[in-house]
Amino acid sequence: MVVPTGGGSLGTWEARSIVRTMFPLLIVLCVIVLAAGITLESAEELITTYGILAVMVPTMVDMGGNLGAILSSRLTSRLHLGTTTFDPRDRELIANVLAIIALAATIFTALAVGAYIIGSVLGFGLPLSTLLVISLVSGMSVAVIAIVCSFAAAYLSYRLGVDPDDTTIPIVTNVVDVFGMLIFIGVSWLVLF
Repeated sequence: MVVPTGGGSLGTWEARSIVRTMFPLLIVLCVIVLAAGITLESAEELITTYGILAVMVPTMVDMGGNLGAILSSRLTSRLHLGTTTFDPRDRELIANVLAIIALAATIFTALAVGAYIIGSVLGFGLPLSTLLVISLVSGMSVAVIAIVCSFAAAYLSYRLGVDPDDTTIPIVTNVVDVFGMLIFIGVSWLVLF
């Protein structure tokens, strides 16, 4: 079992304590997320040339964050219940990670198929095989980042005495937003050029 060491907000429901903990974190995360917007703007040529990518971007980033939020929520529940050891041999932890990977493969395959259908109907699509490569390589990479970030945020928050329920989801979703955008644009660029 993980034992908290800091004097943070763990175990408190006081609004002042939660705001004191979260406000600086949210300010830092807002600044970090600006990088995602800058990345998207720098990829304007790619997205203008291949309009279907603009349809895929929000779903790619959003679903990656959702996968991380699911795992973060499960981890923080186990931390509060005292059933997590962060042991790599823990079958429940392995099952949770495998479930996130399976969800990612399913979601990002569906994203490629959906983008293909939309592109075909609107007349600006790409071949299904190309969309599958972009979506699955990007999506599975984002899922791995979401998994690693979920474990790191939950563990570090708890060790520092900060309630991981307050910190993990904002950290994971923001990190996945930035890296998801970078990965999606990078993979798209590599596949298409």
